[in-house]
Amino acid sequence: MTTLLWVLSILLILAGLAGIVLPALPGTILVLAGIVLGAWIGDFQEVGWIALTAVAVLAILAWLMDYVAAALGAKRAGASRQAIIGAAIGTVAGIFMGLVGVLFMPLVGAAAGEYIARRHHGQALRVGVATWLGLLAGMLAKFVLAFMMIGIYVVALLV
Repeated sequence: MTTLLWVLSILLILAGLAGIVLPALPGTILVLAGIVLGAWIGDFQEVGWIALTAVAVLAILAWLMDYVAAALGAKRAGASRQAIIGAAIGTVAGIFMGLVGVLFMPLVGAAAGEYIARRHHGQALRVGVATWLGLLAGMLAKFVLAFMMIGIYVVALLV
């Protein structure tokens, strides 16, 4: 039974890493769940509350960074409400198009939303690119924070 739980813990962490790119999966929450499960398996002896608290804080920070980075990119370019909605729709549509869709459909959605709102090609493209760069920055920040979470977990297990 313990082996099955360890496998589940590792699968949750791996699914979480995939979820950083795939918006359908709650990335850092799954990483956190895998780490908490791993700590629970060991009765919180190797991975104690200090390590778990640090990991939880990083998970919350990653979740916030995801939204803040995209919003800042869009706001900085003067995005309309339609551009934000377009980026969200593009993100969801991108799930069905593989990795390229996940990476580029938010740009297309934000640009389309901005074009619908203002009918200005240059502004629509600028907003689309800024929103896309914000999403990519958020994704990069989540990757860094997720690997910090995993690093804290591994160090706690080994020490």
